[in-house]
Amino acid sequence: MKYVRFKQGETDKYGVLKEEEIIVLTGSPLNGDSTQTDEKVNIEEVRLISPLVPNEIIGIGANFFADEKDRPEWLPDTPIFFSKPKHSVIGTGDSIELPPGVESVKFESEIAVIIGKQARNIDESDYLDYIFGITVANDVTSPDYFREDGHWFVGKSFPSFTPLGPVIETDVKLENVMIQSYVNGKPFQNSPTSHMIISIPQMITYLSQVTVLNPGDVILTGSPVGADFVKAGDVVSCTVTGVSTLENPVIQSKTTKKVTLI
Repeated sequence: MKYVRFKQGETDKYGVLKEEEIIVLTGSPLNGDSTQTDEKVNIEEVRLISPLVPNEIIGIGANFFADEKDRPEWLPDTPIFFSKPKHSVIGTGDSIELPPGVESVKFESEIAVIIGKQARNIDESDYLDYIFGITVANDVTSPDYFREDGHWFVGKSFPSFTPLGPVIETDVKLENVMIQSYVNGKPFQNSPTSHMIISIPQMITYLSQVTVLNPGDVILTGSPVGADFVKAGDVVSCTVTGVSTLENPVIQSKTTKKVTLI
């Protein structure tokens, strides 16, 4: 099933997407309190927004290899996880804003896993029981704000730096899924989930041992080789096959002062 969230007047609503038609829901499917109504709207008549407001956002870095011959022999002792603020989330069609004075901003197409129920110390074989669904993500990043010791938070936290959507797919099939990206129609990324170093089941299991995963948490599962830089005027499209395509234009922020401590 494909869920969307959209603006109807001043109200944010959820719906079930069937081809070009949205069946309007009461409540939120993430909270388990939604029911289908008799109301239907055409997808062209509403504005889609991010499919959820995440509870927490956790990402993983350096999680793809380019070719099977590059597959690491061993898993890392400590995976590279980081967090992103939920105010960085935007929906499909919304603009990615380049911060003032920043020389480099990258797109990173990814699968975003949405947690459906609390997970703590789970067995890997049960990981699907804790997934509500998946969506498409763009983990926008400014390496200008990375530190040499690996601190990534600032460079990933600007408003608009986490596009999500446009749908949540609850029929989760992660085998042979391709993660792709395009800038102005030119292809950049195109890798299968089998090129992940740490798989999604391993990721969720590991995180459930480190912390408590709660409904509405979003896990960004890593970006394939091929991510590149963008500039104002570009349009970035991120695709997860079998799910959807997330598309965002890139603009220059109206703010003029670069972020500094002075």
